[in-house]
Amino acid sequence: MPPTVTDQLPHALYRAAQVRALDRAAIETHGIPGIVLMTRAGTAAYDLLRARWPTAECVTVLAGLGNNGGDGYVVARLARADGRRVRVLLVGDPERISGDAALALADYRAAGGDLEPFGSLPRRPGVIVDALFGIGLDRPVTGLAAAAIAAVNGASAPVLAIDLPSGLAADTGAVLGIAVQADATISFIGLKQGLFTGAGPDHCGTLHFSMLDVPPLVYSQEILAARRIDWAQQSTRLGRRRRSAHKGDFGHVLVVGGAPGMSGAARLAGEGALRAGAGLVTIATHPAHAELLNLTRPELMVSAVADRRTLDHLIERVDVIAIGPGLGRGPWGRALWQRVRGCGKPLVVDADALNFLAEQPGAGPDWVLTPHPGEAGRLLGLGTARIGEDRFLAARTIQQRYGGVAVLKGAGTLIQGPSQRPPALCSDGNPGMATGGAGDVLTGVIAALRAQGLDAEDAAVAGVCLHAAAGDHAARDGEKGLLAGDILAALRPVANGVFTRPIG
Repeated sequence: MPPTVTDQLPHALYRAAQVRALDRAAIETHGIPGIVLMTRAGTAAYDLLRARWPTAECVTVLAGLGNNGGDGYVVARLARADGRRVRVLLVGDPERISGDAALALADYRAAGGDLEPFGSLPRRPGVIVDALFGIGLDRPVTGLAAAAIAAVNGASAPVLAIDLPSGLAADTGAVLGIAVQADATISFIGLKQGLFTGAGPDHCGTLHFSMLDVPPLVYSQEILAARRIDWAQQSTRLGRRRRSAHKGDFGHVLVVGGAPGMSGAARLAGEGALRAGAGLVTIATHPAHAELLNLTRPELMVSAVADRRTLDHLIERVDVIAIGPGLGRGPWGRALWQRVRGCGKPLVVDADALNFLAEQPGAGPDWVLTPHPGEAGRLLGLGTARIGEDRFLAARTIQQRYGGVAVLKGAGTLIQGPSQRPPALCSDGNPGMATGGAGDVLTGVIAALRAQGLDAEDAAVAGVCLHAAAGDHAARDGEKGLLAGDILAALRPVANGVFTRPIG
């Protein structure tokens, strides 16, 4: 799940090197002293601490040697001036503290503060402020720093991470050996893309942001690395329907799938397409259960397909084909995939159709591929764990290798299209959606939006956001036990603006 957000977060996401460049531009081009930015950052962090934990009597700052530690010294000084008991535990040699961090430390000491070497956390640390590592960390955490992070994670105390949780890779969201599990994170100047995907959401808790009053002109020098998307932003894509509209205006989707024992997947995709607004939906499925598939949803048209030849008349009639849900890995599914793959119609490719594609790789000009990490690993000839090391790279490589649009599902679903636009990252959704059939619903949703006139990339972006927001709507009663059918039921109110995900 993407991190819980409490502020109106920017939609621009950056890599660590870009944020460092923005910081330098603010200092060198716009004349804002580094110590001023550091003081603003520490003040913003302390304001959040005071608002989030107003009754906390103690604050323990875990400080590193760089600017992240400098932010922590500012927090410590302000907390001490506010009457809280403060301990600052330094991880590293104090002789190595320099630059603006040394200035912030001097201010803290001048105000009567003290610095201690880290050995262990206090028995009652109060609120722990993670000011160990900033965005410059690019190697696994070891030694004393790893021990300090382990102590933080083992403490029964709330944790505020400054800029990003220490040990988390800013660019990828991967854990560099070990990472702080924060209750809240406040990020500065530019949002780091790793906060929203991979392990980032599990580690940053509630996410806050401050620009530190950096002039907007500073941002013009950097092209964002990724764009954060959500349903609040994407909902206008569907627009209002004309009073004179008819079903033919909203496209005809064909869902191909549902081998024996897996008919539910095709049914979920088909109903997902209907609930996302497709005018007509046909399911081409195995003859063994074709007569039963739409008993409780008669709006779905169902055709028994014994082999690839019987698909031809269906393909001719439809606008978009979604293939893969419940397709199976047997001869029946393989034959249908081979027929659909080269049919010339826009495709949404999921599940076992992706596995067939991995066996016989090739590019397609007009398809949306929707792999989860395991399927992505097979498409790239890698293990699932390798995908998690850099999801941005994985999505980009899939798109380059296979063409069309790649949708890499998971926490912080990524959409990588063929255009020059940066990849999109969806910040809606929740862990309750990690349930069988949710991906089949998404396949149908994307196919429906494609059938309604959106191009492949826009359909993928809007479809992912609609699906995620429906999942949030369905999770109002709790994430555990959420079913794919609950997401289906939520699609209609979300698509029609009856529900929007609250901020906070």
